[in-house]
This record gives sequence, C-alpha cells and structure tokens, in this order.
Amino acid sequence: MCKGLAALPATCLKSAKDMKHRLGFLLQKSDSCDYSSSQGKKEKAAPAQRVSQEEVKKWADSLENLIHHDRGLAAFRAFLKSEYSEENIEFWVSCEDYKKTKSPAKLSPKARKIYNEFISVQATKEVNLDSCTREKTSQNMLEPTLSCFDEAQRKIFTLMEKDSYRRFLKSHFYLDLVSPPAAGCGPENCKRAHARNLDCNSNIVSQCA
Repeated sequence: MCKGLAALPATCLKSAKDMKHRLGFLLQKSDSCDYSSSQGKKEKAAPAQRVSQEEVKKWADSLENLIHHDRGLAAFRAFLKSEYSEENIEFWVSCEDYKKTKSPAKLSPKARKIYNEFISVQATKEVNLDSCTREKTSQNMLEPTLSCFDEAQRKIFTLMEKDSYRRFLKSHFYLDLVSPPAAGCGPENCKRAHARNLDCNSNIVSQCA
C-alpha cells in the first residue's frame, strides 16, 4: 500500500472500501435495469401482425368485412378520428360489447352508460339518429334487454356505410394498405414501396393510439 493511503485513518479506508462496494453494486443494478427496460421496450415495440393483401381487399367489399377485422376496425377508427366523427364507430363497438353481456344485473347500468354517452340530449358523443329511433331507444331504457340498441346500431351502421365508409376507401388510410408498388420505379424506390406495403398495417394502426 502506498504511504499516502497508509497514513489515512482506518475508518477512512473502511469508508472508501464501503463506497467502492456500493458504487459497484449500483452499477450492476443499473446495467440490469437497463437490460430489463430495453427488453420491455423491444416487447412493446414488436410489430403488429401483418394483414395479407387478399384480406385488405376484402375490406372494400363491405363495411361489415372491414369492421369485423381487428386491423380494419383500427384503420377505420383512425380515419374517423381524422374527420372528428369517431363517435359513430365507438357507439357501434359499444353496442357489440353490450350484446355480449352475460350478467342480467349489469344490463341496466351498461345500457344507461351507452345511452348517456351517445343518445341522450346531453350526450357527450351524440350520434346522428332520427327522432323516432331515438324515442324508441329511450323507451327501451325502462327495461333494458340485449337488443335494446339494435335499431339504433343498425341506423348508425347504415349511416357509416353510405357516407364515411366510401370516403375511407378513397383515403390514404386504405389506399396505402392496398396499393401495389409503382411500375417502373427505381430499385431503391421499389424496395421502399414494397416494404411499405408489407408493413403498412402497423404504420396505419399506430395512428389509432
């Protein structure tokens, strides 16, 4: 040991050793946390399951094909958000969830929540229903059943089918998914376009968050 260290009191040497030990432990812990964090990020960043071109093209056959597919529903929801009209698809999804209710005791509170959110005069996300359908749905709230929103849901489905769904098929939300690489493009451009088509569903779906 050098004279400088030897001249130090034993308590100082012990404190220095303790500090070195603690620093080593903290560094190891930090490395471990960084590894765990990076692993978690990798898992969260895992790419979404790709959708085949055949499946994407089926979405143009009907709105039903589109919104009954998880990725199609996500893309359509993203499009509606861009038009500030996502309340229609949110109402439709809420009705689908409501019809799966198994406990009779949960029917009334779930029905009231949907009604207050989408149908009542003071609804925060009021959907566009005719007065007759709105009145009938209000009457159904007296004794809610699994089918109490069926007519209202059908009306909103038809509204989306005739309006926003047609615009969706002409939007980049859909065209970016279904369009093939441009003919005659350079090798690098073709490569990028091909990669875009393969991974397009994850790019579009990321806009839904």
